[in-house]
Amino acid sequence: MARQDEAEGGTGTLGKAMAVLETVALAEGPMRFTDVLSVSGQPRGTLHRQLSHLVQEGLLDLTADHAYVPGLRLLKLASASWVSNEFRTVAAPFLEALHRETGETVHLGVLRGREIIYLDKVESRQAVRMNSQIGNASPAYCTGVGKAALSALDAPALEAVLSGLEYRRFTPATITGRAALLAELETIRRLGVAFDREEHEPGIRCVAAPVADAGRALAAGISVTGPAYRVGEERLDAWAPLVRETAKAIAAELPARLGPQR
Repeated sequence: MARQDEAEGGTGTLGKAMAVLETVALAEGPMRFTDVLSVSGQPRGTLHRQLSHLVQEGLLDLTADHAYVPGLRLLKLASASWVSNEFRTVAAPFLEALHRETGETVHLGVLRGREIIYLDKVESRQAVRMNSQIGNASPAYCTGVGKAALSALDAPALEAVLSGLEYRRFTPATITGRAALLAELETIRRLGVAFDREEHEPGIRCVAAPVADAGRALAAGISVTGPAYRVGEERLDAWAPLVRETAKAIAAELPARLGPQR
């Protein structure tokens, strides 16, 4: 089974600077110094020095009205990472084929800590589409692609993720306890697919499957997602074998494209 890095972040100088960078980069808009200070938990002088260094390195920019935004160097690095991501490159043609078969939105997600990060997306051809975005994160425990990725973890890695996990109820269908989640993960391992029946977002359903490569500590998943009025139980059941086989095909392609396992 794939293993997941237990480290959630660093506590040294670099780790704290990266936390500040992430705070600004993931904010919905520009952040003033006081905004960053209120969430960073760092002394004013230390934070000022960190922000100054990040601006000097081009990772952040300071606007004319003294607010911090992602810098051009950060955007350049993000773009390079996106283009060169071999996992996404391997999966892309399979996602396109799955999209053509189903006509609905297809996602590729990678597990990072307790969240699933959307690495790629093929948009539905339908008028009503998903509002998910590449790079966004969702809780793994209550999303189809997240639960699929969790099912690929071995026992120690899964325990590291679930230890201290807070279960937030997003909808009446959200899983809100460890025992229920573990039971569902066991079912996912047995069936090879996971379902999200309006657990994270009202009116949204999906079927997902794990893409795992233990040698590269990769725990990921793919999913087909659509609005509940369009995606009933019959469609979910019909798509399940197709999603499962597509995930297996992606996993089988990884050794040849990404090289030998560690």
